[in-house]
Amino acid sequence: MSANPETRFLHRLARLYGVQTAYYDIFHQRQIASAESLLVMLRSLGAPVASFEDVPQAWREKRQALWRRLIEPVTVARQGESPLIKVYLPSGSDEAPLDCSLELETGEQNCWSCPGKDLPVILTTELENNRYFVKELALPDNLPLGYHRLKVANKGRQAESLIISTPSHGYSTAVSERVWGLFLPLYALHSRESWGCGDFSDLERLAVWVAGKGGQIAATLPILTTFSEDDFHPAPYLPISRLLWNEFFLDINRVPELKECPAAQELISSSPFQDEIEALRRLRLVDYARQMALKRKILEELSRCLFAGGSRRLEELHQFIKANPLVDDYAGFRATFEKQGAPWKAWPKPLCDGTLATGDYVEETKRYHLYAQWLTHQQMEKVSAAAGENNIKLYLDLPLGVHPDGYDVWREREAFLTGATAGAPPDAVFTCGQNWDFPPLHPQQIREDGYRYLRACLQHQLRYAGILRIDHVMGLHRLFCIPRGIKASQGVYLHYRAEELYAILSLEAYYRKAIIVGEDLGMVPGYVRPAMKKHGFYGMYVLHYELASNPKKGGLPVPRNSVASLNTHDMPPFASFWEGHDIPQRRRLSLVDEAGARQEQASRQEMVEALKASLRRHGWLGESAADTLSVLKVCLSFLADSQAQFILVNLEDLWLEMQPQNIPSTVDEYPNWRQKARYSFEEFCRMPGVLEILDTISGLRHGNKQQRRKNR
Repeated sequence: MSANPETRFLHRLARLYGVQTAYYDIFHQRQIASAESLLVMLRSLGAPVASFEDVPQAWREKRQALWRRLIEPVTVARQGESPLIKVYLPSGSDEAPLDCSLELETGEQNCWSCPGKDLPVILTTELENNRYFVKELALPDNLPLGYHRLKVANKGRQAESLIISTPSHGYSTAVSERVWGLFLPLYALHSRESWGCGDFSDLERLAVWVAGKGGQIAATLPILTTFSEDDFHPAPYLPISRLLWNEFFLDINRVPELKECPAAQELISSSPFQDEIEALRRLRLVDYARQMALKRKILEELSRCLFAGGSRRLEELHQFIKANPLVDDYAGFRATFEKQGAPWKAWPKPLCDGTLATGDYVEETKRYHLYAQWLTHQQMEKVSAAAGENNIKLYLDLPLGVHPDGYDVWREREAFLTGATAGAPPDAVFTCGQNWDFPPLHPQQIREDGYRYLRACLQHQLRYAGILRIDHVMGLHRLFCIPRGIKASQGVYLHYRAEELYAILSLEAYYRKAIIVGEDLGMVPGYVRPAMKKHGFYGMYVLHYELASNPKKGGLPVPRNSVASLNTHDMPPFASFWEGHDIPQRRRLSLVDEAGARQEQASRQEMVEALKASLRRHGWLGESAADTLSVLKVCLSFLADSQAQFILVNLEDLWLEMQPQNIPSTVDEYPNWRQKARYSFEEFCRMPGVLEILDTISGLRHGNKQQRRKNR
């Protein structure tokens, strides 16, 4: 195959664009990307290849473009290391002076000039009858941390590079004590005050309660803005935007305008409205469309009241919009979306191209979205303040992707690879691969833009997150992409500049004194975890995964630099896993055939026996204690007593919940992301069984040897 000139040039071009031409699957078999997949992927990345005949010329042009640049668009300077910049110089310019200007993040400038002939040569090449040199340019030592701009000029050419001066290690190195916390999706959390599902006030209550029990973490799923209309499936991992919070979680009773708005007060106190609230509270599942419609009725009245007068609050809203122009743009997008009644790709020009004008939307609708986003900002600030006052870290989650019909792709489309979707290659369960139906980021475009969009996403989360989970951390290195018109099984891996992405994460975390956790579950390339460790990121230890990957090991030991838990939101709860209820459930959903179900049951039994044997061998489990609740308590105690820096306890496990929050690869077949917690906040806070387990965990985390002996 390598002898074929056409294939050889295709593979060369693919490598220049960061496209992997082969990979090893979960069975350790080498899978070679098809020529068609590579061609379509390259076309989506912007390569001028209408057909295979265009490949050789495209390769030559891309190679020339890479060598003709003066400096890279982004450079990482790690603290404690001498910052060196690669300069690309053609023969005839390699000895000419380089005029340099370095503008620090603070605005301070440093200008200098150096003869090109004095710079050390690290590489040379011949290209199209021209000789090129790569030389090293030293930046001033002791660069302060931050984002700096370097400009270099040489014989009429000029280029600019973003210099990311990043800490040598992540903020995580400052963490010493072993801590624990609770996890529950915010939509699942509900109280007697909320209207049938969790809200920001419920998250605040949970954080304060966790602190009272000795915990230091309140964790939830992504709470970014999503579509809540009837024709959209609820999906916390497919938000409209990764730059804004979700007004669905607003606590209406804490909105200041409610006291000054008779129309809203009258509506809330009316019998039909109160009946609807009670009906929503009685539902076992969250009804997003119905819930949002109810809240919106009140929010629209409150918005009208606010905009009708010249109050201090209205001035504060205008100041917020001025300081956050993104919110104004988003509100216009949502208002246009509602007026058009269709996704943005179906809008007429110039609307679909990102240009909106007065008249393209209903002004009152835009005002509603402005007001709602302002309120989410204020209520998130209150949650964060209450958490901070109680020494609680909010554990938030940054999704890998965004909704293709959402705001981010509409406004930041240059940052996205709209001719492909992200997914996963075939494995033992998903034999045809997975298509996640969202566009991946365009590696070249986000780099040329100095990662502006990604930095904004991180800054939005880290404003309040003490711990931030990065969904599918392998995506910092590479992502499985499926070009449009190609089957998921024929997708290809696309590489990103991992060192630059890690540098940005490390710097943003340092600014906010936040912990970064990488979701490193499943098939993880061997280079990912060493990179995470190098940058001070925490990994995840999930007992279910550990048992599945090596049943005979029994899930031990637990690494120190990890967030340890029994399961995740994509797995069955502990009781369902332990008793094997999830296997017939998956069989009923046609996710596994009869033979596969029998094989899973046999494998599960092997895992269960291995874990029991391991726990007994280490003195945690007695010979007779094997009922589900006893084993749950022992497993949580084992994690609490481990060296793991953090442990997360799924609240639903504590009352032996059987139903999962999400079953991957289902949409209409199962009510994903809609299941309320079986008990309200007020109820589980008083459950003796729940309190006993949490007291045990807290005691073990804080070094209570007496508690450890008691459990054994």
